[in-house]
Amino acid sequence: MTLSPILSAQLTTNQDIDPKRLREAFGVFPSGVVAAAAEVDGQLVGLAASSFTSISLEPALVSFSVARTSRTWPTLRRAGHLGLTVLADHHGGVCRQLAGDVEHRFDGLEVTVTEDGAVTLDDGLAMFDCSIYREVEAGDHVIVILQLHAVEHADTSLPLVFHRSAFGRMADSA
Repeated sequence: MTLSPILSAQLTTNQDIDPKRLREAFGVFPSGVVAAAAEVDGQLVGLAASSFTSISLEPALVSFSVARTSRTWPTLRRAGHLGLTVLADHHGGVCRQLAGDVEHRFDGLEVTVTEDGAVTLDDGLAMFDCSIYREVEAGDHVIVILQLHAVEHADTSLPLVFHRSAFGRMADSA
């Protein structure tokens, strides 16, 4: 395999990478979006993450990343159990709501709260009850690895997709 001279030079030098250009390059890869939520000290706490991925079947592990500057994660990480909801293509507004004013993130949303405090959206594509397995500091983010305790897959809608810094939907392959 031969690299272009420009790419080869960029890979062999120790230049700073332009954050805007890097964000654009990362954005060409679409990702699904999840809501991570729990009841902490009697309050519903949650955030949206577009970095969800499966890791392992045995043990059952998944992950998402959260910015180290997040003001929500320090509270959310105190929960014994977290709920993860895979968001459907009609959840664009819900995702923006979960990124908005902390006191109104769950206004009008139908949720289920487990005995352990995991919170999931009732109309998600898949719902997971999990606990923190490990946190790994990685640059300006923390990779949160979660161990699954329960899973429910009820919906056959298409997922919400984050692509090129915008929410969208996949084309139905049927």
